[in-house]
Amino acid sequence: MAKSRPYFPAQDVLSSAQGTVRSREWEGPTRWVEYLGTETTSRNNGAAEGTTTQNSGGSSQKGLNMQWVYQLTHVAEGLMAKMYRLNQILDYPDLVNHIYTEAFWKAGLFPNYPKICILLEKKFPEHHSKLQLERVDKFALDAINDSADVHLQSLEPWIQLLLDLMAFREQSLRLILDLSSTVITLLPHQNSLILHAFMDLFCSFVRVNLFSEKIPRKMMLQTYNLLHAMTRNDRDCDFYHRLIQFVDSYDPPLKGLHEDLNFVSPRIGEVLEAVGPIIFLSTDTRKLRNEGFLSPFHPRYPDILTNSAHPMRAQDLANVTSYREWVLFGYLVCPDELLRVTSIDIALVVLKENLVITLFRDDYILLHEDYQLYVLPRILESKKMAKSGRTKQKEADLEYSVAKQVEKMISEVHEQALYSCDAIHQERRILLKQEIGRMVLFFTDQPSLLAPNIQMVFSALAFAQSEVLWYFQHVGIPSARSKTARVVAVEIDPNDPTIGFLLDGMDRLCCLVRKYIAAIRGYALSYLSSCAGRIRFLLGTPGMVALDLDATLKGLFQRIVQHLENIPKPQGENISAITCDLSELRKDWLSILMIVTSARSSINIRHLEKATVSTGKEGLLSEGNAAYNWSRCVDELETQLSKFGGLKKLYFYHQHLTTVFRNTMFGPEGRPQHCCAWLGVASSFPECASPIVPEEATKIGRDAVLYVESLIESIMGGLEGLINILDSDGGFGSLEMQLLPDQAANLMNLTSRLSIPSMKSPKASYGFHLPGYESYPENNSSIKMLEAAMQRLTNLCSVLNDMEPICVLNHVFVLREYMRECILGNFKRRLLTVLKTDSDLQRPSVLESLIRRHTSIVHLAEQHVSMDLTQGIREILLAETYSGPVSSLQLFEKPAEQQTGSATEAVCNWYIENIVKDVSGAGIIFAPLHRCFKSTRPVGGYFAESVTDLRELKAFVRTFGSYGVDRLDRMLKEHTAALLNCIDTTLRANRENLEAVAGSMHAGDRMETEASIKQIVDMDTMVRFCIQAGQGIAFDSLLAEASGIVLEEGAPLIHSLLAGVANHLPDEIPEKKEIRRMRRVANTVNVVRDHDYEWIRSILEEVGGATDGSWSLLPYLFATFMTSTIWNTTAFNVDTGGFSNNVHCLARCICAVIAGSERVRLEREYQQKQSLSNGHFSEPVDLETQNYLAIEGSIKSIMQLFIKFSAGVILDAWSETNRSHLVAKLIFLDQVCEISPFVPRSTLESHVPYSILRSMYSQYYSNSPAPLALMSGSPRHSPAMSLAHASPSLRQPRADGTPLSNANDSGYFKHDQYETDNVSLRSIDHKNRNVRRSGPLDYSLSRKTKFVEGSTSGSTGPSPLPRFAVSRSGPLSYK
Repeated sequence: MAKSRPYFPAQDVLSSAQGTVRSREWEGPTRWVEYLGTETTSRNNGAAEGTTTQNSGGSSQKGLNMQWVYQLTHVAEGLMAKMYRLNQILDYPDLVNHIYTEAFWKAGLFPNYPKICILLEKKFPEHHSKLQLERVDKFALDAINDSADVHLQSLEPWIQLLLDLMAFREQSLRLILDLSSTVITLLPHQNSLILHAFMDLFCSFVRVNLFSEKIPRKMMLQTYNLLHAMTRNDRDCDFYHRLIQFVDSYDPPLKGLHEDLNFVSPRIGEVLEAVGPIIFLSTDTRKLRNEGFLSPFHPRYPDILTNSAHPMRAQDLANVTSYREWVLFGYLVCPDELLRVTSIDIALVVLKENLVITLFRDDYILLHEDYQLYVLPRILESKKMAKSGRTKQKEADLEYSVAKQVEKMISEVHEQALYSCDAIHQERRILLKQEIGRMVLFFTDQPSLLAPNIQMVFSALAFAQSEVLWYFQHVGIPSARSKTARVVAVEIDPNDPTIGFLLDGMDRLCCLVRKYIAAIRGYALSYLSSCAGRIRFLLGTPGMVALDLDATLKGLFQRIVQHLENIPKPQGENISAITCDLSELRKDWLSILMIVTSARSSINIRHLEKATVSTGKEGLLSEGNAAYNWSRCVDELETQLSKFGGLKKLYFYHQHLTTVFRNTMFGPEGRPQHCCAWLGVASSFPECASPIVPEEATKIGRDAVLYVESLIESIMGGLEGLINILDSDGGFGSLEMQLLPDQAANLMNLTSRLSIPSMKSPKASYGFHLPGYESYPENNSSIKMLEAAMQRLTNLCSVLNDMEPICVLNHVFVLREYMRECILGNFKRRLLTVLKTDSDLQRPSVLESLIRRHTSIVHLAEQHVSMDLTQGIREILLAETYSGPVSSLQLFEKPAEQQTGSATEAVCNWYIENIVKDVSGAGIIFAPLHRCFKSTRPVGGYFAESVTDLRELKAFVRTFGSYGVDRLDRMLKEHTAALLNCIDTTLRANRENLEAVAGSMHAGDRMETEASIKQIVDMDTMVRFCIQAGQGIAFDSLLAEASGIVLEEGAPLIHSLLAGVANHLPDEIPEKKEIRRMRRVANTVNVVRDHDYEWIRSILEEVGGATDGSWSLLPYLFATFMTSTIWNTTAFNVDTGGFSNNVHCLARCICAVIAGSERVRLEREYQQKQSLSNGHFSEPVDLETQNYLAIEGSIKSIMQLFIKFSAGVILDAWSETNRSHLVAKLIFLDQVCEISPFVPRSTLESHVPYSILRSMYSQYYSNSPAPLALMSGSPRHSPAMSLAHASPSLRQPRADGTPLSNANDSGYFKHDQYETDNVSLRSIDHKNRNVRRSGPLDYSLSRKTKFVEGSTSGSTGPSPLPRFAVSRSGPLSYK
């Protein structure tokens, strides 16, 4: 060494009176109990004693104890873990610029008085008494004095760390010097085991001292001594001056390392030269590929399955990562070795592909900056000395030339590394991706060859491990250029897909090794058994006998043979059950190596080689080294896998790991099967926790769990993305685009007329593509995208389904369950999303098609997983549609905590608010002919007919099922019940007036009738309420009809059963509960005779309505409605079969309420009579039927009464000056007769002649824009209507590419207008109205009637009143 290092005994370092710092032994393993643990120390002591005993028995042999080497290497890890933790606590201070964050001072380690502490550091190594601190900050100094004991105690463990660093330096340096001076050879092919132990200790020694520069050693020591002086009467701590000298000598650390390792430098240079060929080979990707160093079969001779061309080199490649570190550290601390002729090429190769060198975990130093600061000056000094000595010695020219080349290399290699290092490693990663991929396929196909090639597998794992770690170690590294002052970041591509391939390849290789671990152990045991015979033979050769080994060495050899011969023989399938510990074999072999490689031994390695080389076989040492390596495949295979294929260090880059995963996993070259490897690395993260720092285990475990959760979130997000891509309009939606027949006809006509070559596609005009559009090459990308998305989705589902659970500490992540929750959760979110469009509710038919499309995608994924996703979808649909038990089917009570389906609630509320109540004022009217509701302007995004026709309601029923139908039915009942309550209130409030009206009507007193009608309060409001009730009745009728159609399509047997039962239900009074319940069930699917009547009856029974006697005045109240002002704004529309202000809904309300209330009222009276008889009154069954007929007769008489008095009010109010609303009122009465099954039209004819009604209808239909033949059948079945529907001229195609779900939409307000092809007569529901088939609309094409009266009228207006202007006679005098 350049200058000697003092040796400090423990009694000098730690004062006996000093109680603040723990006292330790300076020598031996017992000092490092904290770092090694009690068990490790005792085991090492036992091994040391055994070695000493064995060695003392020999004559002159003295071997070093290798356990001390391993021990100090382990101690170095603990020391760096402590320094790493200290850095974390102090928030990584900038010691060069003396910049400290607020967290540094709040950590509680140093007094929070920066001026004092920073001054002490800057003036190091001056004593604090010479700095006049009271002048710097007197207040701070006093405060420090007051709390000196507290701060002294907080600094004690870290001052002890400085003492440990000093002790480690002394012990490890002594051991390094001893090994360097006594071991004969340190070449990798002769003494690899001791070489690796020696170089590991060497690198650990360098790392510890370089890392110590990152902690505030000066501030710690100076502040501690100040605090000690304050509490000990200005007396320095006893170890102060020694630590000052230690810290100062390693400031900077490389200065001290150059001096300490000066004597070891030549041996380091020899080692680095020896590993040079392996390093060159590892950088030559072409040679590695062409010669098959990482291939189990020879690339030029594929028939040779086991590639035995380069077994030793392939084995050495497993250590190439260590060799590169040796080069980087070796030339950094031993710069004189760069002046060797071959060293410059070795250094250039390694420096060119690295920018940093890792010290510990994710802490690093900038490699090229340190080489320029500390290595280059030594080279320049050597160059200067060689130049000055040119005339004195001949070697000076060569030395000068080499020094000049080294200077140029160090000066230029930084620039080269900045621009080429990423490309070099990119090429290497591609090579490894290919080689490992082939290796996995080969060993999967030929697992029997895995065991003989296990060292090659380790080499591939080590290579890949090195490249993956290099990638993340260099992400975002700032590096100052050598010639400029600006800082640049290394351009590492975060989208590099090779990382995923390498992680996946390593994971699959490790899985193969673990899968066939029994075969590997069996092969290793067989090799060791055969090795025993070879070693015994070599020990008995004449050359070995002539060596005359001493007893110790001979005993060790005999023990080796005994160990090998005692190995259990593998037989059959019992290999996995064999357990053997070969650690003693390895210890004994290391003891032999330490003896025969020691310069103090009389028998050394050269003697053994010469004695056994004449046999023509492997030498004794080669056999022993091979046995050592194969023994590790028996009982330390997991350790080997962890060493070469472990990726636990990726924990310190887990944020970068997550970023790269997200950028590459679902990229163009991402593979779903890589998920296993990305997630699997987290299982080894907790191994990074150091036992020296207990709190690390919790933090690292928590971070590992968060990493896995983050990746799972990304994977599930990608899975959702793939599903949503397929579920989009550009995915499967593009395959659903279809044309209606009229749209296709228009498109074909248009394209046949196009003769201009530039107008080959009508897309610009109509938005529809011709058949085969997707087959054109320019449109092929969309189909390829769909295929790729489907392939990736199925692959990802298959991988996640087969993936083993990920275990991190006590957390177990089962990806199958995450996938299930993801798919079903996405389905639920998608369902709730598609319920609404940007403007309003989604059409039920579109909603149904979207659900079916998404379900088909889930079924596609379900084929590749072993779980029932369909059941999950059903549960979600049930949960979203369930709104309590179906009132007519299920008798149980709904639990209080049961949540109702939000989807059903949203849709049903929308229908009630926007269609039934019309809160938006869109002008909702019910069109009886079209069996739907219409609107004058859009309701949200659509016209009302687009969401209320039978097709849409059938889609609603199919989507939301019986629960959705029941919920909507209940909401309609609640709304209608409230309106019926208003009728009850009106009857009660106006009872006297209505009685007066009834009396005057019967008496025929017109004046009294008019006066009494005027006394009725809020008549117009009541009429509007009744119209709303009629709208609710009409909507529920449509809903029941849609439910019946869906039931008949899906379950025709159940539908036919209900229909048959409904036709044979007994009509009796009182009605049994079961019969009533069955009737209600039949009513919900529209298989009863009169839906409206039964529905109103069920409402009144549920709410207890029609109980008051005033309900007998109901027909008189309804008759007074003929005087309402509502008739001033109404007009009959032949296109819809109703009135412009929904007065026709009033007719449905009147018919249903009169019939339902009368039935409920009379049933209640009958039950009261029966209860008054106290059970003694009994009636035969026939009498019960007679009671029902009596109720039916009562309803008919009340309806006739209503028709009579209504006609009277209408005709009495008519005069020459007031006749504008006569026609509307008469048509209204005609509709009442048509709707009600209890009153025939002949009833009206007795008050209003049939000829007048016929004349009115004839005038309306003759003035309609599209006169159609009036047939007795449904207009939808007439030839004229069929022609009108099929005519392309009547339906204008849209210009956009609307798919089938929207293409048949006649109500989308952006494109469609009211269709005029549905103009026809009122469509009578023959299924429900089959009691009578006569009426004023019974016309056909063969029957044309010409009316003489009014023939001169040429009016085309909507009102037929001018027809009566020529006739003064007519049915106007009826009472």
